[in-house]
Amino acid sequence: MTTTLTSTPTDESLIALAADIGRIAAAAEAGHDRDATFVSEAYAAMTDTAYRAMAVPTELGGMGASLRQVVLAEHELARWSGAAALSAAMHLYMTVMQRWRYGRGLADAEAALRKVAADGIVLATSGGNDWVCPTTTAVPVEGGFRLTGRKSFVSQAPAATVLSTSATLGEPGPDAEVLHASVPMSSPGVTIVETWDTLGMRGTASHDVVLDDVFVPTEKITGRRPYGVLSGPLLLAAQYFAPVVAAVYLGVAQGARDEAARMLAAKPDPAPSAVRLLGEMTARLRVARWALLAAIEETGEHFGPDQQVLETLMTAKRHAVLEAVAVTDLALQVAGGPAFARGSKLERAYRDVRGGPFHPLTPEATLETVGAAALAAARG
Repeated sequence: MTTTLTSTPTDESLIALAADIGRIAAAAEAGHDRDATFVSEAYAAMTDTAYRAMAVPTELGGMGASLRQVVLAEHELARWSGAAALSAAMHLYMTVMQRWRYGRGLADAEAALRKVAADGIVLATSGGNDWVCPTTTAVPVEGGFRLTGRKSFVSQAPAATVLSTSATLGEPGPDAEVLHASVPMSSPGVTIVETWDTLGMRGTASHDVVLDDVFVPTEKITGRRPYGVLSGPLLLAAQYFAPVVAAVYLGVAQGARDEAARMLAAKPDPAPSAVRLLGEMTARLRVARWALLAAIEETGEHFGPDQQVLETLMTAKRHAVLEAVAVTDLALQVAGGPAFARGSKLERAYRDVRGGPFHPLTPEATLETVGAAALAAARG
């Protein structure tokens, strides 16, 4: 039975809530992973407990959790179910971003946050595949625009209520403009195509969403930016995305470490080399977690679009996802043959963490971005 938090949460209460939901998710995790079906049980528990409203300000009906607390909760949930945590992450980072917009007096942000808290709407995002150069097109019409295109990697698509997406206005190229918009999933012309059949994170149901001449009123355009440029709404989204998704992959690796430790503890006389590997996993996870939380502290809770903030948080994400892969590899070495069995918790974790380096900015793109900034600073 999960617990609903009705007042401003502490770190401990949010972690406990995430663990409650995680236990529910874990019971169905193997089946969802096998069949690539959505983590519906976890989402039902999130609805019952208002987990997805944790970052909504209290005056709008939410818990008022900080970004740091969202990260802690997602880390804990991912220990039990990587797919449930990653699905929720795509909604949660959007609520944190909308909270910043609400603080700037934007009415559409307040309305969205109230609906998250009161109605349980689920915010989904697109753009992981077309990023700064959307392949979806926008055509001006009376009262708004018509969007046409196909978006891949829309996590939690079966549960989504609103899609935050983007489209190119004009011919793609340096002179084009990109529109960012909120599109209700119930809009005429919006369909989900079940394409998600992947190595890991299979329970996220990150299917394609097709937009076929979908009308978007002008007032639903949430921002504009130049084509091919990481700026404006996309820069802001990337900043809030980085720490939340990093916490998920660290949480999966933490769960793998815990499982390896359990298996090692069951042996009457574990090999010293295995004990050493357990120590290495523990140390690497601690340092990665410290780095992530320090990056949040350094940038603060309520940052706007800022290139230096992006570099700080993406650097922490890069470290987190790479360490998650390394730690999970070590967990399999400690566990030995049983971890190689299809369907084992470690085998699933091994596959799930492989998704981390794919999220933008990728580890290599992060280094290029940070390096370019360092070079520019050195040149004065």
